[in-house]
Order: sequence, then structure tokens, then C-alpha cells
Amino acid sequence: MTSILVVLGGTGCTSDDASGEAATDNTAAETQGAGQPQSGYPITIESTLGTAEIPAAPERVVTIGQGSADTAVALGVVPVGVEADPWGGDEDGYQPWLRATIEAAGDELPVAFAGQPELDIDAVVALEPDLILAPQSGIPQADFDILNELAPTVAYPGQAWSTPWDTQIELIGQALDRADDAAALIEDINGEFTQAAAEHPEFEDITFAYIYTGEPGSLGVFQADEPRSAFISGLGLTIDPAIAEQPMTEGTASSVLGLENADLFDETDVVFSWFNDENQQAEIEAQPLYAQIPAVERGSYVVSYDRQFVTATSLLTPLSVPWVIDRYAAYIEEAVSKL
Repeated sequence: MTSILVVLGGTGCTSDDASGEAATDNTAAETQGAGQPQSGYPITIESTLGTAEIPAAPERVVTIGQGSADTAVALGVVPVGVEADPWGGDEDGYQPWLRATIEAAGDELPVAFAGQPELDIDAVVALEPDLILAPQSGIPQADFDILNELAPTVAYPGQAWSTPWDTQIELIGQALDRADDAAALIEDINGEFTQAAAEHPEFEDITFAYIYTGEPGSLGVFQADEPRSAFISGLGLTIDPAIAEQPMTEGTASSVLGLENADLFDETDVVFSWFNDENQQAEIEAQPLYAQIPAVERGSYVVSYDRQFVTATSLLTPLSVPWVIDRYAAYIEEAVSKL
């Protein structure tokens, strides 16, 4: 069994003198070329958890969950606080593309506060936000109610952790009164995908499944709207139609199947996955039902335990896509060559 193993140690852009202090206000990230607010406040945004009433242009934005800080920065607004990423971020909790963009613009890094396993609400309160962005997050109703009393809070429009990437950008653009700029960011990302797909015509008609395992015996698959699958679809591959027939697991954009159902992927051309580390990969791949998945056996299998790479390919943001798209396409090209 061979696989396209992505190990990219050292690719993160870290800094020994990174600051953990808050910026005093939301400053423009000039490298992104964002415009100014476009239509005026007040702005009202509905979500599954409640309504955000934004009375005026925010000056102290806080982001919770994944990807929202990237979009805010791309729109010219550097948050005063962001949820730390202890898994895919650097030692200070910043994802490398976010750190690099903020530092390149000469802006101060936001405070990184804990979001998992439990949101540090006290840290959010201390930041004195006037807008909280959490459209791609898992905040529960109780936390939303507290946060929305503190500042207008934009939560997810459907299920937790299930907001499509372009909807996330649109919601943030609406909240920051930069809807036209947000639309341009979406167009730019789609353009990057179109170009990459055109450079890899061999991806057309190739089916894929992005699977994951938490422990021996478990198996799940990400559905089409989940950012990991959406990223691969953007490159021109087609999600295996059998996946859409599986019931969604509540609170996720995935389906938990159990390893006994691994034969669902017998006809899948390319399988994607990720692991916490090399030991977990070896443990999972030693399970016969997993090892016998045809794509795994023949090597049309893209797998990584590089945490920054895995995180970047799990997001579709204006900062993460340019950071990773060319490398991802190259690994997929190698996997497709095994068919």
C-alpha cells in the first residue's frame, strides 16, 4: 500500500516576537486592497441562534470558529481577538497565512483566546467587542445568548460547522458593510479554482471521498458542502454520488458510517484523509477493512498529518486558498496517476 503522504514540516510562517496583545482598533490590511463600508448601518443579520442587530460600523471585531478572521482581514478589518487554533496553528495559536498577512501589512496581531473544548467567554468580554463573527463555528445557544448581549453576534445560518464557504464570506461582508468586496473575494477564489482545474484536465470525472477516523473501528465521510470536500470539488473532481445518500450526522456536515461500511468506497477513485500523527496513521491503516479500500490499496490516496496543511485544506478563505492550492493540486495529480 502506498499513499501520497503530505508532510510539510517547517512551512508555517512563525515569529519569535509575535505579539499576543490586542490591536487598539480595526485597521486596514492594505495588502488585501479592501474598500470602505458601502451602504450604511444599521444592519440586521439572522442566524439559527438569533438575530444580530449591528447599529454602526464596528471598531472592535472578535472572531470565533474557523475562517472568519481570514475574511475580515481580507476585507480590511483586523480583529482585536480571534479564537486560537491549538491544532493547526503555530505555537501562539495563529494559522500561518493569517499571521503572515497581518504582519506584512504592519498591523498588530489580535489576541488569541481559547475556543476549544470550551469557549473562554471571559476573554471575549475583556476584549470589549462591538461585533462578534461566528458564522462557521459550533457555539451553542447558551453561549450565543451571552455573546449577543455583549455585542451583535453573527452565528451560523444552518447547522453548526456547516456554513458553505461562500455564504460565510457573504455574511461577514454584510456585517462589515463590505458586500461588494466580499463578492469580489468569492469571485477571486472561484477564479483560482477555475485556473487550477484548467491546468489539471485529468481531474475531470474523477470521483473522490474525504474520509476520517477518530479511533479504530470508526469511519466518517465529509459531505459535499463541508469545506474539505468543497475544496476538492473546486479543483475539478466529483464527490462520489454514494456519499450524498448517507444521512448527515447532527451538528456536522459529515456522515458517521462505521468501519464496517468501508465498502461504500469500493468504486471511489481517490480517497482523502488526515491523521493527528504518524502513529495514528499506522494504527488506522493496519485495520484490514480500512487497508482494503481500493483507493488505499492502489495508492490513489492523499493523506497528511501535517497540521497546517490539513487545516489549510479544511478551509476555503481568501487567505488559506492561495497559501495551499498549488501544493494540493500537485498531490492530487500524483494520486490520480495511480488510477
